[in-house]
Formats: sequence, structure tokens, C-alpha cells
Amino acid sequence: MNGKKVTLFILLILFIDQAIKFYIKLNYFIGEEHSIIGSWARLHFVENEGMAWGLKFGGGLGKIALTLFRLIAVIWGTFLIKGFIEKKYHNGFIICVALIYAGAVGNLIDSMFYGLIFETSVPYTTMVARVFPLGGGYAPFLHGRVVDMFYFPIIRDAHFPTWFPIWGGEEFEFFRPVFNFADMAISTGVITLFVFQNRFFKEEKITDQA
Repeated sequence: MNGKKVTLFILLILFIDQAIKFYIKLNYFIGEEHSIIGSWARLHFVENEGMAWGLKFGGGLGKIALTLFRLIAVIWGTFLIKGFIEKKYHNGFIICVALIYAGAVGNLIDSMFYGLIFETSVPYTTMVARVFPLGGGYAPFLHGRVVDMFYFPIIRDAHFPTWFPIWGGEEFEFFRPVFNFADMAISTGVITLFVFQNRFFKEEKITDQA
């Protein structure tokens, strides 16, 4: 797989990710939820201020540090992918790495720029955000919040049995996290790499032995 095809693939992932996020940000208020398929597949708008699953890291300075770390990782990933292509790694491996890279860039764009270009989204009202508001965005550079929207509560309103250790009798929900298309790209890339790692590196091992 050549560099041009990989670049186009990454740009496609980014376009889909950002198009969905722009739609949600400009049409949903925080907490708004709509069904996609039945009760187990939903669009539910939340904003993630920190790491995965909404975790936070050290306030404002932590937010800057986290965004800069993501930026450095993306720059490093750019050179990694270039090297994988030049060394003609397995196409499946390159696609997986491109998925992870594109997902990381997609969420990095939110963290870097969304605070500058979007108005704040107000929870549980009929007000939705505007893009490029006259008064400026809701946060300075590097302080944007990641937009999440996919919510798949396959099992909902259930409870652990009373005899269950630690969580006995407590409410149980599967799958609870809300995520976005970039997260899906990262997860797909990582899981596929794990499942097919022997196939991706088989040809390389045979070549080395020869």
C-alpha cells in the first residue's frame, strides 16, 4: 500500500469523524439523546474534557499537557507510518496503524480547536452551539472538549444479584461508555492488530529466516 492511498484513507476517517461531530455539536444540546435502533443503540451528546471515559487530568494545566502529549504522539506516528510504508509492511498492519492514527488526530482536533470555533453547549435546554460565534469560542487554544455521541446500552436498568461481590444489588448497565467515530477507529485498529498479529508479521518472519 502506497503513501497516497494511506493518506486518502486517513483523510476519509477524519472527514467522517469531524462531520459527525459537527452535526452533533450544532444540532444537539448536552445530554440530548435519540434512538438509532430500538433502545440499545442511541445518539447521546456528551463532551469529554479529559482522557477516555471522561476522566480528567490536573485541571487546566493537565488539559494542556494531555493535548500536547497527543500532539507529540501524532507527530511521532506520522514518521512511524511513513517508515512502515517504505519498509513495505503488511497492508493489513498499515491499515490498522492508519485507523489508530486517524482516530488520534480526530480527537486531537477537538482538543486543539473546538474551544476556539464553537460556542459552549448548554446542558438539557433547547439551546445548541453555534460555530464561529461573534464573542469567540468557549475555551482557548488546546482547551477544547472532545465530542462523544455513540451510546449502546445493550443491557439497561438491571441490577447485580445481592450475593455478587462488591457490587451486589447495585445498578448494572452494559455498555455504559459514550464514544465517537475516532474512538471506534482506534479500537478497531487495536483489536484487529491483536487478533491478526501473527498473520501481519508472518511474511516478515519468513523473509528474515531466508
